[in-house]
Amino acid sequence: MAEQKIFAGPRIRRIRNQKGLTQTAMAEGLGISPSYLNLIERNQRPLTVQLILKLASVYRVEPEELHDEAGGSLAALREVFADPLLAGELPGDQELVEVAEAAPNAAAAVIKLFRAYREQARRLSDLSELLAREGRATAISAARLPIDEVHEIFERRPNHFANIEAEAEAFHALLDPGDDLFGALKAWLRREYGIVVKALPVATMPNWRRRYDRHSQRLFLSERLSPFDQLREVAMEACLIRMTVAVASEIQALNLSSDEARRLARFELGRYAAHALMMPYPAFQAAAIRARYDVDVLRSRFGVSFEQAANRLTMLQRPGASGVPFFMLEVDNAGHRFRKAGAQGFPQSRFGGGCPKLAVHAAFGQPGQILVEAVEMPDGAEFLTIARTLEGPQGAFNERPRRTALLLGCDIGFRDEIVYGAALPAVPPASGGKPGQVPAIPVGPACRLCERSGCLARAEPPVTRPLGLDEMVTGLSAFDFQ
Repeated sequence: MAEQKIFAGPRIRRIRNQKGLTQTAMAEGLGISPSYLNLIERNQRPLTVQLILKLASVYRVEPEELHDEAGGSLAALREVFADPLLAGELPGDQELVEVAEAAPNAAAAVIKLFRAYREQARRLSDLSELLAREGRATAISAARLPIDEVHEIFERRPNHFANIEAEAEAFHALLDPGDDLFGALKAWLRREYGIVVKALPVATMPNWRRRYDRHSQRLFLSERLSPFDQLREVAMEACLIRMTVAVASEIQALNLSSDEARRLARFELGRYAAHALMMPYPAFQAAAIRARYDVDVLRSRFGVSFEQAANRLTMLQRPGASGVPFFMLEVDNAGHRFRKAGAQGFPQSRFGGGCPKLAVHAAFGQPGQILVEAVEMPDGAEFLTIARTLEGPQGAFNERPRRTALLLGCDIGFRDEIVYGAALPAVPPASGGKPGQVPAIPVGPACRLCERSGCLARAEPPVTRPLGLDEMVTGLSAFDFQ
């Protein structure tokens, strides 16, 4: 195997300058010509093993200093130039490599400046949210990635698209699938468009869930997917083919700013349409009321996954036939929140969803179990929450499976209409509780916006209070504040 060549010109130049040597003096010490050293410093020649050993013996330079010194700076610079404000400024990594190699101190300064900018952006976002809670609109904005723009729009609006619901009901009636929607969709795709659906092993599709080959007219599905997810992928493909006009109309109404954002929105609406086709509105809404919104009963009745049935519950907002206004939040075990939706928009200003005390985080310690809690926000608003882990695509023996957790919530006033309300213990009258009152876990919107004192789960200080740095007193929280 050929050895990797080491080009370390800028590092050799820095070492020479630090020692106050001219090229002629350093070349003499290394036993090479000044012109050859000049080529090395301009990365025109790689370092040889003999030169590395000579540098180590003559100038006490450790070999590790000459290899991958700029790796950390390069990764941080990539993060800097991935920001929406700078995206597209550089065609590739070559310039970043040159900056990290030739000017490491300048690279470190750029990284420090970017991190300060990002922290200020977070503080402006927190301030904007605080002002919005008080009913004061703000014009604070920042450059966003297309995925952030799409998520923000979908989270703020009700998770209901009437035109897509109507199209899905008409499509379901046309298919008349009985108990085999998967078979009916495959037959329709083949009959109408000549598309054949085929599942392929993981080795053949290592990186894809679904792939459509236009040349062979075949839709490939990964065997990693559960039967429920395979059904959704086929339903998405069919809906995006049949509902082109309806989906395009909804995308236009969202007023997105870029083609990339519109492409992402099309994917989200295709997912929505698939759920609407798999669980037709009238039948699902009636079944949900009869089952008192028991997600496990609904998943069995419609042959879908827990996540799909819970997601569908947030869509029940048809005028005259609405259900309980649920909202949902999905997180991974590192706490990243990457999916939020609500029947009336995700209640960001009232609920937040960023508190580490929510049961959605505890669910990872009890996989597959449903955790039911009542939670109380600092302003007294209370919510009923249901949390459960979700299993992602199946991995091989030596792969770590993807696991997320879903939180489904609604206002506590709907607890009598929901089967999970019975799981909430009542406060004993002897403890000062009122009849029917349930104990609520005190939570907050997010640590940076929460002013609850003495919270053992606090991960960050609130931006609204100064830190309480008292050498004589230490509070329960890791971040005491005044």
